[in-house]
Amino acid sequence: MRMGLVEQDANTGRYDLGGFALELGLASLARLDPVRLAGPVLDDLCERTGETVALAMWGNCGATCVRWLEAGGPVTVTLRTGVVLPLLSSATGLAFAAFYRSPYLRRMLDAEIEVAAAVRNAPPAALRAALAVQLDEVRRHGIARAAGSVTPGVNGFSAPVFNHAGRMVAAMTLLGTIGSFDMDWDSPTAQLTREAAAALSRRLGHGGLEAAAGAGSSVSGDAAAGSDAARA
Repeated sequence: MRMGLVEQDANTGRYDLGGFALELGLASLARLDPVRLAGPVLDDLCERTGETVALAMWGNCGATCVRWLEAGGPVTVTLRTGVVLPLLSSATGLAFAAFYRSPYLRRMLDAEIEVAAAVRNAPPAALRAALAVQLDEVRRHGIARAAGSVTPGVNGFSAPVFNHAGRMVAAMTLLGTIGSFDMDWDSPTAQLTREAAAALSRRLGHGGLEAAAGAGSSVSGDAAAGSDAARA
């Protein structure tokens, strides 16, 4: 007890983890590597869906593919490690836009909106308003989707992965060809992608020690930050 590993409730007499034990646990969680821990989860999602799966993380240039696995079927969808995905038109980018918290993301969104507005000859304010509605829908369903917008003929789902502090640290993405890839929000492919992202989040300590310690940001807080970026 003197080391702070356990503490006793003065009212009930029961013992619980002490402050020092919680600090040790949180420090250990902070050292967890999402890329390494994602391996078995990606394997399982690929096997269960028969589709290409990928893990993306936020890098210096934006939402970056750091690991991918193809199913090896008759029709394959391939990604390249290190490719940076657009925020507005890819499922992975939309997942980051909805849930990730970064001033740089806001600047990237603004830049992509300006380019899209010029291409479509539309006012940027209108695109920002449409994006805000789209991101609200992503947060409601807990997953982003995109149909043939980055690669013709390819659909995708992408769900956020959170760490022990409730911060988005990665996106779990599932890709398949149009015609055989169900894009409904409640489809089995969508549900399996959400479950895989949740499984990796649990491996990273999400929903564990941060609740006991009262530390970290909530998912809604990160979502609110993304919403502000869309409306800025």
